[in-house]
Amino acid sequence: MYLLGIDTCGPSGSVALGRINEAAAEIELEGRTYSATLVSALEEILKGKGIRPSDVGCIVVVHGPGSFTGVRVGLGAAKGLSEGAGVPVIAVSRLEVLAWKAAVESAALDAHRHEVFLRLPDREPREWLAGAENVAQLNAPSKIAVCDDPAADLLQRVWPAVELVRVAPPTASDALAVAAPSIAARHFADVALLDGHSLRRSDAEIFGPTVNRP
Repeated sequence: MYLLGIDTCGPSGSVALGRINEAAAEIELEGRTYSATLVSALEEILKGKGIRPSDVGCIVVVHGPGSFTGVRVGLGAAKGLSEGAGVPVIAVSRLEVLAWKAAVESAALDAHRHEVFLRLPDREPREWLAGAENVAQLNAPSKIAVCDDPAADLLQRVWPAVELVRVAPPTASDALAVAAPSIAARHFADVALLDGHSLRRSDAEIFGPTVNRP
């Protein structure tokens, strides 16, 4: 069964095509160009294997946290392919993929505005948006995965004793590996209800004009 991965959440993105327990073919996407390059990259990677969208057994989409625009573009493509070709979808968190890649349980990503997207599996909810003051109030893990300098710098200031496990940014092929157990168990998403895992309101919601209501 072929698996198609889509990750457009970060400063750079990727699409991947492979099978469970098999190295996947992957195409990198330049950041801020997803809306213009994602569809052509998907077409290219499918043609490279000589398969049609309907030949794909499952689409794995990274649905955040990350760029609002990137998340929407990736989800839109995954939903369109799913509905058009009748292919099931599984959504995974970028923080979960990062933690898996570093072989640790916790992870942090730069969220801009001196904040991080944080994953600590021993808490509920497991993932949320946090500034330095919030992070300082939490019990620090022994190790935490990072892939960017801003998140590493914030955590190093607040949790100097924590070991930062630095790895390359997660990719679509990493997402395929993370989703493998869910694919085997057929724990597919309801595409109609699938939404971005943003952890933060959009700028339009934060900075937009207040609507006067009677």
